[in-house]
Amino acid sequence: MAFGIGRAGAILSARFPDPNPRAVVSNGGTSQAAPALTAGHQRRSVGPVWDVPVPGDSSGNRKKKMGEVVGLQALTDHAEGSGGPLIFISAAEPSADLHGEALIRATLRRCSNARFVGVAGPRMVEAGCEPIFDMTRHSAMLLGVLKVVGQGIAMLTTSDQHLRRYPFDAAVVIDSPVLHLALSGRANALGIPVLYYVAPQIWAWGSSRIHKLRNQVDRVAAILPFEQDFFRHHGVEATYVGHPLAERWAVQTVDEKIVADIRASGGPIVALLPGSRTHVVQEVLRGQLEVAERIAAVFPKAAFGVSVANKQVAPVVDSVLATSHLRVRRFPQCRTELVRAADLVLVASGTASLEVAFNGRPMIVMYNASRVFYHLFGRWMIRTPHLSLPNILAGREIVPEFMPYFTSAIPIAERAIELLRRDDLRERMMDDLKAVTEPLRSTRASERTAEILLGLVERSHS
Repeated sequence: MAFGIGRAGAILSARFPDPNPRAVVSNGGTSQAAPALTAGHQRRSVGPVWDVPVPGDSSGNRKKKMGEVVGLQALTDHAEGSGGPLIFISAAEPSADLHGEALIRATLRRCSNARFVGVAGPRMVEAGCEPIFDMTRHSAMLLGVLKVVGQGIAMLTTSDQHLRRYPFDAAVVIDSPVLHLALSGRANALGIPVLYYVAPQIWAWGSSRIHKLRNQVDRVAAILPFEQDFFRHHGVEATYVGHPLAERWAVQTVDEKIVADIRASGGPIVALLPGSRTHVVQEVLRGQLEVAERIAAVFPKAAFGVSVANKQVAPVVDSVLATSHLRVRRFPQCRTELVRAADLVLVASGTASLEVAFNGRPMIVMYNASRVFYHLFGRWMIRTPHLSLPNILAGREIVPEFMPYFTSAIPIAERAIELLRRDDLRERMMDDLKAVTEPLRSTRASERTAEILLGLVERSHS
């Protein structure tokens, strides 16, 4: 849940205003948008077509670098010749890069001559996407996003140039609404049908964005069960496809020997999952360690392990651990085994809490956002009574959540100690988590989203 991106969104919106505002008429006190541009409409020119620099050396030989697709002229030739669909795709965060990779592979299984070009991280590039920009190295949450506004503007400018110049059959944007609501507006204004995968959590905060989604996006691939009805109620054509990570979790392999080794190290076992972004780890891990120290005072034989999500956060994890006298085992790998072995997981808010739920382990969700920003802006924007994904899916509190910030680790530690003392509470929580995640287990998000995407392409040619 992102609470601190409002100012960044305002900056980007000012730089890239809605290029195709539609009249809104009143009907009995409710607002209705004028009909959106359909996928079959002819593309129209919006302003001058910008030249995209083509780097080269003095001999005229072309050099490939980020921002240039190999064979730019071939993009036009691809669409005008016998090639398959030309699809623009954009993912701005590592998690979206993962979802984009799976979507590209699923689409190519159905349409092997499709061509993907766009804002891509290393996984999407490996799957076959031709990159014009990489935002995954600059991703951020909360106030950290303000530090990468410049990169966001550069990404939008580069994307806009390619969307204007080349005949894309469809555009896919994944998550990151601050960037992608602006980008979807540019694509829509050019008559390119837009698919939004992992849509903005408008049901939780920032409800004013619904008109942009309705006016600028042709289809939404919703990843949570209740989102389909929510978006359709607000005039957005949405289809529930399932959560993309559930596909991976459903087939993940677990080394039971490692699980047994972790369990043999003591008892109870407490896992710390502080997040995958450096500034989040910096804030959350300190609180998790305070809770762990209080648990250790009550359970002297308790064993603790911390998941090191990636090499970027490893130095932060090490520096925070160095401030504590507690012995904590580092797990740069074997994250699933650590979670499976745990009697209790202290997890940062976000997708990780859903991963823990999918593995059926008791948890406490923690987050430590800017208190000042939350009281000035966040509390007026948030519309849901619960902030962690397990509780949102359940519609009630089934796991303790301490967010968007906490002022003391004491009440968190008290809840943790109570859970560790009472098997019945943990068993009830595990039953609730199983029920909440059951609808996600049989879904095939990438395959279903690929079907929607190719349907948009077909509509654009009808």
